[in-house]
Amino acid sequence: MPSSSPIEQVLSGAALSAVFQPVIRVDSGQVVAHEGLIRCALPHLELTPTDMLDLARTRGRLGEFELVAARCVAERFVALNLPGRLLVNLSAQAVMHEGLAADDVIAALSVPGLDLGRVTIELTERDIVENAARLAHVLGFLRARGVRVALDDFGNGHSNFEMWNEIHPEVVKIDRYLINGLAQSVERLAIVRALCSVAETLGADLVGEGVEDEADLRMLRELGIPYAQGFLIARPSVEPGGDVPAHVLAALRRTHVPVPPRPSSPVPGRSLTAGHMLIEAPAVVPAQTNDDVADIFAAWPRLHAVAVVDDGVPVGIVNRRTFTERMAQPFARELFGRKACTSLMHPEPVLCDEDMSLQGMADILRGEDQRYLSDGFIITSHGRYLGLGTGEALVRRVTEIRVEAARYANPLTFLPGNLPVTEHLARLLQAARPFAVAYFDLDNFKPFNDQYGYFRGDEMIRLLASVLTGDLRRDADFVGHIGGDDFMVVFQGTDWHARCDAMRTRFNGMAGNLFDEADRVRGGIDSEDRHGNRRFFPITTVAVGVACFDDTFPDDAESVASLAAAAKRVAKNAGLGIQAVTWRDDNDILVSRAGQTSEIND
Repeated sequence: MPSSSPIEQVLSGAALSAVFQPVIRVDSGQVVAHEGLIRCALPHLELTPTDMLDLARTRGRLGEFELVAARCVAERFVALNLPGRLLVNLSAQAVMHEGLAADDVIAALSVPGLDLGRVTIELTERDIVENAARLAHVLGFLRARGVRVALDDFGNGHSNFEMWNEIHPEVVKIDRYLINGLAQSVERLAIVRALCSVAETLGADLVGEGVEDEADLRMLRELGIPYAQGFLIARPSVEPGGDVPAHVLAALRRTHVPVPPRPSSPVPGRSLTAGHMLIEAPAVVPAQTNDDVADIFAAWPRLHAVAVVDDGVPVGIVNRRTFTERMAQPFARELFGRKACTSLMHPEPVLCDEDMSLQGMADILRGEDQRYLSDGFIITSHGRYLGLGTGEALVRRVTEIRVEAARYANPLTFLPGNLPVTEHLARLLQAARPFAVAYFDLDNFKPFNDQYGYFRGDEMIRLLASVLTGDLRRDADFVGHIGGDDFMVVFQGTDWHARCDAMRTRFNGMAGNLFDEADRVRGGIDSEDRHGNRRFFPITTVAVGVACFDDTFPDDAESVASLAAAAKRVAKNAGLGIQAVTWRDDNDILVSRAGQTSEIND
């Protein structure tokens, strides 16, 4: 006689219930399928679906239990008369179980009123599938009855490209790990884009699982992923409603072209810190002598320096080359050997915490103090001595980062360069939706750069980049650094004029802080112009040229950039601050100055 224990009731299916979560088409918001999920129907028994599957496995009843669960889901699907397809979870292990046959799976799903042509089996992999080809063979019997196959949770667990290539699923569900935060993650976006390419080649439809944010849903639409599922759309429910929430439908309406995230640094996940360049090296205390330092250099022939540490805190550094040259002078050993090592140390060493990023350390290379080239630097942990780093290693690593960064963005600001700007403009032209392109260029920058040097010049360029990105609407705005002191901001809203004016005012109010006090009081500097004549140049400001595109559009991104550049030249040469032009057609342009507009012909 069968046991009536709670566990037995669960495993036999008597204590199971079904809930359903809808899947929608991203282009229309229409519900096209429901995924059926099991729940324990005994309120006093807190068992998750995973717990129930583990119980079935330990008792050798996994295949039996999964078929009972599939039957429960199928019967409830029919009882609720839900529209679209039914997605049923079955593990690859259950499908290939020696005690089961394809007919057993068909029998479990053959519920009166359910056409097997409406069923998709979601293959969940709780273990590695050793023989994907054998699994594909078994699935062939199910496909022959009209059942479709989906690969679940791709990008996590054991779902892999071997399975995809062997079983050729009709549907691949991208795991929530890749979807959640997609609109903000460069890495996730790159992976999902690659999956889109694979899906197109192998003939599979993609479903984005775990959608919880409207920006991620819009990015799925932008990538052309046809289906979506997640808590944003609906949570699993005993009786799911047929209507998609209004906020979901609103998110799916194309209000603007989404701006994909861009790397803020080369290979964001490949972070290098000062600690990765650590050289474990002995140190001396202030009371030790120069003879002690000489002994350390003799014992460590490749050591470039020795740190002087007082109670664990670095207070100086002794450069090997400088020390050796000093001690090699006549009678130097006799005169300095027994003196404290502090007599030959540099009292202001370059200190870097072990967690300082290499990008942050790049500022050392731009500083006026270039001692790091010979002294190297001291690496600390919360201010206490850890070891040393060499200037040679720092220069090499930072150079490698800059070379790699150039593949993605401008190496000074890490903002997108010419190629990404062109790609974004092309996407906007293809969408044929209104946008405005603002070209920002610095006035009197060359004299400033000549007067104060490239380090201060870089600071001026970074200041402008900071101002432009500080008011950024990340889902709609795009900022590109197209070279030197030239930047381009692409707006998809109608408030571009006010925002450009605010950016210009903010920069102009801050640029003077990079001038010396005396020049700031004078309001500028004396320098040579491009013809070699000495004259006065005012404090650096920014000029803005804006090209607007409302209902007619040029054929290519180059025309967009050229029009914005032309407007910038007018603003710069005429001292207008902001010059705006509106594209009308190939021959007419509407020109706006400070809110005044007039139509002119080229």
